[in-house]
Amino acid sequence: MSVLARVFETAGLTTVAVALVREHAERVKPPRALWVPFYFGYALGKPDDPKFQHEVISAALDLVKATAGPVLADYPDDAGPVGMPQASDVATAATNGEAKPLDAAGEITALRGYYERWQEQRGRTAVGITGIPQRRFRGIIRFLEAYAASDDADMDERPDDVSIPQFARYCADDLKAFCYEARMAQRPDDDETEIHSWFWGETAVGALIDSITQRLTATDDPKLQATAYGLSR
Repeated sequence: MSVLARVFETAGLTTVAVALVREHAERVKPPRALWVPFYFGYALGKPDDPKFQHEVISAALDLVKATAGPVLADYPDDAGPVGMPQASDVATAATNGEAKPLDAAGEITALRGYYERWQEQRGRTAVGITGIPQRRFRGIIRFLEAYAASDDADMDERPDDVSIPQFARYCADDLKAFCYEARMAQRPDDDETEIHSWFWGETAVGALIDSITQRLTATDDPKLQATAYGLSR
């Protein structure tokens, strides 16, 4: 979206982007962008709440008034709209329930058939940001398990120009895409909220990512805290 905004502006069209990933907007520098703190798939906030969604749109359109750019503004309501479940809340609630039946690596193996069915049916996937083939995702799990415990964790496949925290974010994004697509193949009638609740509330992979989120959030480093926020969306 941010890249397209720059292309359209070059053609003479005024644009405003709504950004879910602040780091991407910072790097691409679209002419005008509003960063929102909602989880992926909900750029305007809570579903079926037109009043709130219009407030988000209004905040984005206000950026057209800026006299110079690029402009990157933060949506003022950091908590998100009332009733919008956050990943860490779902994961915390699940901690009080039954233990996860599988470890994260075993879970990935168990979901592989469903993920590959999704690829066959759709011919596309959101997996791939790490460049690591999905059949080697057990290595990603081992890296994230180590990173959940220590900043010293690393992985040979990490590009030199990508920091360890950012690479952990890429790994988490690949795992989330893998699990969500596998679940959609397994349970095609589930809606987005049900899949989101399943991932964060019932899976060992979701619990692993949330454990990294909690560790980074507890630091005093704003950059690590920002990474933590992006991990659990």
